Amino acid sequence: MAVYVDDPIWDWHGRKWCHLLADDIDELHRFAKAIGLHRISYQGPPRTNKPHYDITGFERSRAIALGAVSCDRTAIVMVLRQLRRKAA
Repeated sequence: MAVYVDDPIWDWHGRKWCHLLADDIDELHRFAKAIGLHRISYQGPPRTNKPHYDITGFERSRAIALGAVSCDRTAIVMVLRQLRRKAA
């Protein structure tokens, strides 16, 4: 199983943000905790059908250092589609 991060291209509150996803929800939460994220920042059902965390460029660097796979926008969309198929 893998954890993925896309490029930090989204501007919000003076920072660049990106997405953290994983092949498995439990793995996503474990990994998020390992890089210092709080569970309250998780975005998934029922708020959205795309289980992920929004993270800053700094958090992205920590995620990559711990083994997350860096993806471009096209690749991260493919990961999201695979997750939706698994959930269906």
